[in-house]
Amino acid sequence: IIRSDGLRIDLRYVKNKSDLLLANGWVVERHLRDGDIVLFNRQPSLHKMSIMGHMAKVLDWSTFRLNLSCTSPYNADFDGDEMNLHVPQSLPARAEAELMMHSPRVIVSGQSNRPVMGIVQDSLLAVQKMTKRDVFIKKDVMMNLLMWVQDWDGRIPPPTIYKPEELWTGKQVMSMILPKINLKGKANNGGPKPDTFNVYDNQVTVMEGELVEGTIDKKTIGSGMGGLIHTAWLDVGHEDTARFMNQVQVVINYWALQNSFSIGVCDAIADFATMEQIASTINKAKMQVNDLVRQGQRGELETQPGRTMIESFEQFVNKVLNTARDHAGKSAQSSLDETNSVKAMVTAGSKGSFINISQIIACVGQQNVEGNRIPYGFKRRTLPHFYKDDLGPESRGFVENSYLSGLTPQEFFFHAMGGREGL
Repeated sequence: IIRSDGLRIDLRYVKNKSDLLLANGWVVERHLRDGDIVLFNRQPSLHKMSIMGHMAKVLDWSTFRLNLSCTSPYNADFDGDEMNLHVPQSLPARAEAELMMHSPRVIVSGQSNRPVMGIVQDSLLAVQKMTKRDVFIKKDVMMNLLMWVQDWDGRIPPPTIYKPEELWTGKQVMSMILPKINLKGKANNGGPKPDTFNVYDNQVTVMEGELVEGTIDKKTIGSGMGGLIHTAWLDVGHEDTARFMNQVQVVINYWALQNSFSIGVCDAIADFATMEQIASTINKAKMQVNDLVRQGQRGELETQPGRTMIESFEQFVNKVLNTARDHAGKSAQSSLDETNSVKAMVTAGSKGSFINISQIIACVGQQNVEGNRIPYGFKRRTLPHFYKDDLGPESRGFVENSYLSGLTPQEFFFHAMGGREGL
């Protein structure tokens, strides 16, 4: 309680509550409750979306929790980040928080005129997996999914397949929660040229809130320009966009729960033929480097204009080794399909990239310090484990092992050297 003379009385320490007869002009403070508008901030506050307004939901325990889609503008993750919460007191402050800083209102940033939030992580992966052409949903799961749809009108959409049993598609579930917008886009899992109703199903078409064709991935539902979220925000407003983003996370995660997804060591292993191909690629590269060393020692190496013999040699070697890594990576990549969990995440855009796949399966590649191969740290050699004046790939930081096969102590040390450079 705050008395009219400004004295604050903490009710936790008042012995006899009956002494406190409220007088005119006193202010009684209350606890935070569901639906209060609060300001949430993560430092460093680099843009205006680093402080946003949220509707509070009071939960047990002493941690802040927030919607996954709101983590990107804060640049927040759940590995121990600390954040600040402010509770605006006056009416004008609360109005500003609600009408100018509320997270749905700042989905599209004024700085670059594109969304700063999208669907991320498990919901992004699930939405890509669910909107594939061959995904069918049985009646029991469909009924349960409909119960999660927020403003469901009670009408069950007709199944795509009636006999021998009723089946709905994942696209139909997506259409239940899409805002009434029109959109044409393209998905990642593409072949050569996008053509409507093609075999890859990578041409995305939304008509009047109905997903007609295409798989929905990061390109369509991420924080890019002209995607679903950007279009919805502009065409149907921030409230419906917020509803859509919430619904994707609720409905589609429920589907993912029934469908399941996991990752294990088996996803990091390529088939035998691919492994042999990768090994031969790396061996070829090592032989090429040995040829270059011989040419350099004999003075037969063509020096590039404006470069010394050593500089030209280093550049040739780098080129050979990087090409080898990329070739090995391509072999690894092409041996995997959508049933591989790493590839599934890369295709959906939820995590991982081409280079991650090639380093896990094929080879980690050349380690560089300041743009050159690992320099000599001892007299005329990188480590005491090598001969002096060894110009070969191994002694100068080429890691031919993959993360799966494991690095040798020398490779590990060079990798640590390369990794330290950014710090």
